Amino acid sequence: MARILIADDHEIVRHGIRMILQGRPEWEICGEANDGREAVQLAKELNPDVIILDVSMPVLGGLGAADDILRINPKSKILIFTMDESKTLRMLVQKCGARGFVVKSQASALLVEALDRLLAGDTFFKPIEATQPMLGPA
Repeated sequence: MARILIADDHEIVRHGIRMILQGRPEWEICGEANDGREAVQLAKELNPDVIILDVSMPVLGGLGAADDILRINPKSKILIFTMDESKTLRMLVQKCGARGFVVKSQASALLVEALDRLLAGDTFFKPIEATQPMLGPA
């Protein structure tokens, strides 16, 4: 049974993640955090297999929480979950030691794949899909 900790300051997002993951009976949501500080504490107490961290959370953001968690347990598998699709953030995520990166707009398509890869000991940094340019009136 793979144990997963979800950290996001929006309850609706945590609920959505649970809905996506509930199709996998071998996965258990072992805890939920509202902010980065709580995520660090729960990661220490629960020792989950994977920690899904939102980048933008109150008290302590996802990158800061990832840093603290990895200092406590360098083998932690952290998946950063964000709305920010910038290349700069991607580089910061890789630099902080997180094992993967999923953009919230692609969560329904990529979250399960990302978790499978992390649980298998791999990383997940899929290229972000290019969006079609908006066309104005002719």
